[in-house]
Amino acid sequence: MLHTNREGGRNLAAVLACRNKGSRLYGKPMQNLNVEDNIKILDNIISCLKTISMVNNIVLAIAEGIENQIFVDVAIKHNISHIVGSESDVLLRLIQGGQMIGATDVFRVTSESPFMHYELVDQLWRVHVEGGYDCTFLDQAVDGCGFEILSLKSLERSHRNGEARHRSEFCTLYIRENPEQFKVIRHLPPEHLIRKDLRLTVDNPEDLVVCRKVYAYFKSYAPRIPIHKIIEYLDENPELKLLVAPFTEVGYSSMYVWRNQ
Repeated sequence: MLHTNREGGRNLAAVLACRNKGSRLYGKPMQNLNVEDNIKILDNIISCLKTISMVNNIVLAIAEGIENQIFVDVAIKHNISHIVGSESDVLLRLIQGGQMIGATDVFRVTSESPFMHYELVDQLWRVHVEGGYDCTFLDQAVDGCGFEILSLKSLERSHRNGEARHRSEFCTLYIRENPEQFKVIRHLPPEHLIRKDLRLTVDNPEDLVVCRKVYAYFKSYAPRIPIHKIIEYLDENPELKLLVAPFTEVGYSSMYVWRNQ
């Protein structure tokens, strides 16, 4: 147990889906953000989540397979919970993670994106609870910085009614395709933080170079590195933006095609 903050009788747990496979870059969550101090992408995510008062628990939802055993070691290192489940049924792993610690709602970020909009979590959790929402999405943030807050019941309904594609890494695809079945709110970050020319998720070696540079520059802020400062830094260092420019259009087109249906 990290915190004991409960809003309206609801209990929020961060559940992180983890696996090491990757066609472009193997073991993305376990790549070093800081080589000298051996700080992994996943380490920074977990450490940041521990500072968010409304997140009561953190659970690693680990895919089966010997190559993913290392995530069990990460959970032990950080003194957090974990479950091991189906590699292909990512949605089920999220549900099992939430069920394990009695969560009513799941906070979802991806385990290869080291920097999140942590400043907005408490605010949107209160909106989520006070409005009685099933699903609260922070959309159109810099790729890798957004998050989703989802009632466990909405995830269970998605799993029950959806198809295999809805149970993949696109865990909220069913909800976004069928919003009439849920009470949904979409929140946008401040306009100056909507930047589709940037990305802060690690899917390619070039992404990792950029995120390492960002972490090195803002190490004193870690794990709570403000997104607006990262944007300012990247604008001042256009060579870093050029490194990931080939991947931004594809990343945002695939993200928002399914998110805005």
